[in-house]
Amino acid sequence: MGAQRKGASRVSEDSEELARVSLQAVLLADSFTTKFRPITLERPKVLLPLVNVPMINYALSWLESAGVEEVFVFCCANSKQVIDYLENSEWVSLPDFAVTTIESHNSISAGDALRLIYERNVIHGDFVLITGDTISNMPLTQALQEHKDRKKKDSNAVMTMVVKRSKPSPITHQSRLGTDELFMAIDHNSKQLLYYEDRADDSKGIIHLDKSLLMDNPSISLHNDLQDCYIDICSPEVLSLFTDNFDYQHLRRHFVKGLLLDDIMGYKIYTHEICSSYAARIDNYRSYDTVSKDIIQRWTYPLVPDVKFFGNSAYKLERQGMYRASEILQARSAQVGPFTVIGDNSKIGDNTKITNSIIGQGCSIGSNVTIEGSYIWDNVTIEDGCKLSHAIVCDGVIIKSGAELEAGVILSFKVVVGDQFIVPSYSKVSLFQQPINQDSDDELEYADNSSGIVEFADTTDKSNNELMSKSLEMQGWPASELGNGGIGHVWSICEGSVEEEWRHSVAPIPADKLEKTLQKATDDELELTRDANVLPTSGELKSDSNVSDGDDNEDSRDDSIHFEKEVEATFLRGVHENIKVDNVILEVNSLRLSYNKVAADCAGALFYSLMKFALDSPHGSSSELLQNTTNIITKWKKLLKYYLTDMDEEIEVILKFEEMCLESAKEFTPHFTKILCHLYDQEIIQEDAILRWDDEKKEADDSDKLFVKQAEKFIEWLRVASEEEDDEEEE
Repeated sequence: MGAQRKGASRVSEDSEELARVSLQAVLLADSFTTKFRPITLERPKVLLPLVNVPMINYALSWLESAGVEEVFVFCCANSKQVIDYLENSEWVSLPDFAVTTIESHNSISAGDALRLIYERNVIHGDFVLITGDTISNMPLTQALQEHKDRKKKDSNAVMTMVVKRSKPSPITHQSRLGTDELFMAIDHNSKQLLYYEDRADDSKGIIHLDKSLLMDNPSISLHNDLQDCYIDICSPEVLSLFTDNFDYQHLRRHFVKGLLLDDIMGYKIYTHEICSSYAARIDNYRSYDTVSKDIIQRWTYPLVPDVKFFGNSAYKLERQGMYRASEILQARSAQVGPFTVIGDNSKIGDNTKITNSIIGQGCSIGSNVTIEGSYIWDNVTIEDGCKLSHAIVCDGVIIKSGAELEAGVILSFKVVVGDQFIVPSYSKVSLFQQPINQDSDDELEYADNSSGIVEFADTTDKSNNELMSKSLEMQGWPASELGNGGIGHVWSICEGSVEEEWRHSVAPIPADKLEKTLQKATDDELELTRDANVLPTSGELKSDSNVSDGDDNEDSRDDSIHFEKEVEATFLRGVHENIKVDNVILEVNSLRLSYNKVAADCAGALFYSLMKFALDSPHGSSSELLQNTTNIITKWKKLLKYYLTDMDEEIEVILKFEEMCLESAKEFTPHFTKILCHLYDQEIIQEDAILRWDDEKKEADDSDKLFVKQAEKFIEWLRVASEEEDDEEEE
């Protein structure tokens, strides 16, 4: 894990040409959506810790490394906190990187923010537009050059949107970041954006295109497999367009769609697809969880815990993705599992087990505590015998002895959970009362909490727990709601928001929800296939003269590659997050539907994932590799056997194994026969499949018989045993 992940890209690779251009950026801080309440009532989103580093530092570090020289940070919600943080940070002292804050208490949308920036007259050329919750390591050189070249040819080319390949789940109709399924229509040749829709009718993947769009564009690619990275390269005209159109509030829903529908002015938006770089926006708690895991697994390199960049402390990377700060106190009997981060000055007690979690600075964790898939921020106290599962625990929280946090719980700042108390799944707890009036995300994009949009009783100024408890009782809210000695308000889940809670939670989607939605997805698929006029969810529309078998084959190969990568990622999540086999099967089935694959494809992809995991696991010798492999196959045989229902699928696994030994994993070559024997012993591959594989190879070239010859004695033994069984049956 110490090496850079394949596909990760150093931001500093931008060319010298970019350095000669004075590039500006606008960073919209505090996308104050209801999705991050109650936490953002007390702290702006861009200052929330992401792997123990404030989010805004990732965005600024990327911009600085990518060649941007001047950044304007627009602040509204909790603006004083953002301004104070930046003024007391290292960002103000960099010689060639200027960070300027622009404050407004009257702006309630991105449109208002950009109109104010236009009035200030601070942007003098093309600029990068991002939100403060954006994480990326992409070089800007190519995208910026494409934008400039297009602008020279067509002055109406005012914006370039960065997109990345990411196929959504056909079950939940959302991306791995928890965002809505997105549909785009893009000109295949020019990359011009022609259609943008993030909500499909009845979530069935149905889109409606204007006939003129098809008539005017001879080649259109339809996508539901692209992720909007919310990184835009804009010409100055974008700011004036917001000023001229006061109904433009939301960046995508109003501005982008407005330009796409406007056939009078003729302004155009283009796309730039990144492949090997990383880019994502943290829009909800699920994307917070996903991006955190991506950082730990080094997809965001060099923005990772063990590499020093602005605002982070130095961590030591150990095996299996464990990161430890230098000053921690851990009991010998405590167990810290893979993909875990432990912050400075934190203490971990006896027999405590921590897996797939991030622990902040100055935390005190008692004995016999279990923490799985959770985010523990700074100065948190967790007493003996507590259990935490897929939860977020903010600064200063106290969880008393024997308490339990079920999946999806959010504890805001300085909450106290009483002895032995169980906080139910998806509960949100805060020292603030739940707002009387709450705006939805459709009505609110950026807002200041002093603007009257939310109303609540502020009880956080009581530093003494006894005073706080009495205060809560006086307000008619029993202090015992969080157990003996507990302090805080449990927010109720609004009617109609239950589904949103599990969709956007840091917790894995429950199996019963997946089963229910999978059945609905299957029914929708059957309904769509009966309609001859419905297009595939992602594909390309071309005139007959442009269609070729070569293009179809290329698309098919690309689909197979993406499918195998998605299956591997799903399997690794199952391994590292201890997901039950049945739930992994549900996720693989959803990918199977999405990519229109058969069981043999799933079997081959899963076998590849198992073998690659064995190869990537620590081993000091060839014999240890063999031992790793047999152990992993034994542990996950139920998953593999689920997709091996007939002989053809079993033969597909053998062929996949041959291919790996010859190409991507030659380390397995000397162990081919032993692993094949193990697959037979575990009843994963039946003797009939092995004998049929041998028969099919008889007419092949010698070069294609390498592994048949290696397994010759084993195959002969199987034949003899099979013939003896046949003789016994005849007798």
